[in-house]
Amino acid sequence: MELVGSTLASTRAHPRSAPANLLPAISAMASSYKNRFPHYALPPCLGLPWRPDAYYKTASVTPTLAPYSRSSQGLTPSKMLPFVSNRTTLFTRYTPDDWYRSNLTNYKESETSRHSAERLRVDTSQMIHDKDQQTKKTQAESTKNLGERVNDIEFWKSEIRHELDEMIGETNALTDIKKRLERALAETEGPLQVAQECLLHREKRMGIDLVHDDVEKELLTEVDVIGSCQERMQRYLDKSIAQLASNRAAQHELEKDLADKQTAHRIDDKCHHLRNTSDGISYYRGVERVDATISVPASWAKFTDDNILLSQSERAASSKLRGDIENLLVVTANEMWNQFNRVNVALTNRIAETADAKNKIQTHLAKTLQEIFQTEMSIETIRKAIRDKGPPLKVAHTRLDERTRRPNVELCRDSAQIRLVNEVHEIDDTIQSLQQRLRDAEDTLQMLVHAKSTLEHDLAVKANSLFIDQEKCMGMRKTFPNALRLVGYV
Repeated sequence: MELVGSTLASTRAHPRSAPANLLPAISAMASSYKNRFPHYALPPCLGLPWRPDAYYKTASVTPTLAPYSRSSQGLTPSKMLPFVSNRTTLFTRYTPDDWYRSNLTNYKESETSRHSAERLRVDTSQMIHDKDQQTKKTQAESTKNLGERVNDIEFWKSEIRHELDEMIGETNALTDIKKRLERALAETEGPLQVAQECLLHREKRMGIDLVHDDVEKELLTEVDVIGSCQERMQRYLDKSIAQLASNRAAQHELEKDLADKQTAHRIDDKCHHLRNTSDGISYYRGVERVDATISVPASWAKFTDDNILLSQSERAASSKLRGDIENLLVVTANEMWNQFNRVNVALTNRIAETADAKNKIQTHLAKTLQEIFQTEMSIETIRKAIRDKGPPLKVAHTRLDERTRRPNVELCRDSAQIRLVNEVHEIDDTIQSLQQRLRDAEDTLQMLVHAKSTLEHDLAVKANSLFIDQEKCMGMRKTFPNALRLVGYV
């Protein structure tokens, strides 16, 4: 039984605490979530989203009748009103109007609370719907951006692959022509050695045949031509080695960029296909505050474009170098072949001249030998003629000597005496003429012998020169490399 005068609304001064949680327990669901919630603290309004703040504010307001209740609590037991059954006088605290006004106030407050709760509920539902749509839209835009990014990466990957294939093909082509150039350069050593050996062999010519003839001029020109060809080949070989290094550097940059883009494509494609129901999604604290980017789309695209442009530039330079090397191989092969032919023509002409000179020398030598034989025979004839004049001279001398012994007047200068004297003079003149002719014949014989010796030496010289030019030089020059070897194909 309540005491008379007790506060009717005293139980509202301290509202009953609501249950800690009206939603179903999530302990059964917690095991399926391996990660914690985001690290940032939720605002107070989101701590318990099902408990409206307005409720607490309304419940915490002290009712209008509460002061009367609190004032009654301060009364001493002696001052408390007696029980109604003990009251002998009528005593009231409120009027009926107060009672109606109190009820109306409570009704209005209840209605206001309900309207506020309903508006909050509707607004909350709309906000949840809007945020859900916004989240889906944002996620769709992110997915779309990731898809576009994947397409961009795929485009640049295809461009890099195409350029990489072209660069690999160009590098292989340059490597092949570099090997051809190396083989062609090695092939020039043989002709150069042949030309130098021909010059050394021709230094072994003797006497008058050591002339600076057309063959020697062409051989010296051939050595210069081959040396010039070797110098140009070596210069282009060095260029090809440097160009191959540049090609491989550009190829390395493309391969590195392609590997990075493949990794980025795999990552972005995985991100593009992630959904809210995908496995492996989780919270990562502070990941949105980590900015590990080092490029922007413009610089990202420019980096790959620069790599491709660099590769194209190096590829163009490599292609031009290949063309130059191809032309060089053809030009040098033609130059060496033309000079080789000129040397051969000069050698052939010189061999013909030497052979003709040798034949003429042999003819003259044969005539000289015949003339020597005839001269020797003539000398013997003259000597015999001189010897044959001895007996007639002796007879004439004896006659004159015997006639000197004639006595006295018999020593007459008669016609016989005159004729004998004339005979002696004639025979002496004849002997003197024959002796002079003998000396002339002997001098002629010596001259013929000297001519014979000269012709024989010259014949030996021509034979030696002919052997050097025909056997040694022309024999070596038969092994000159063919055109295919000179351009490096074999």
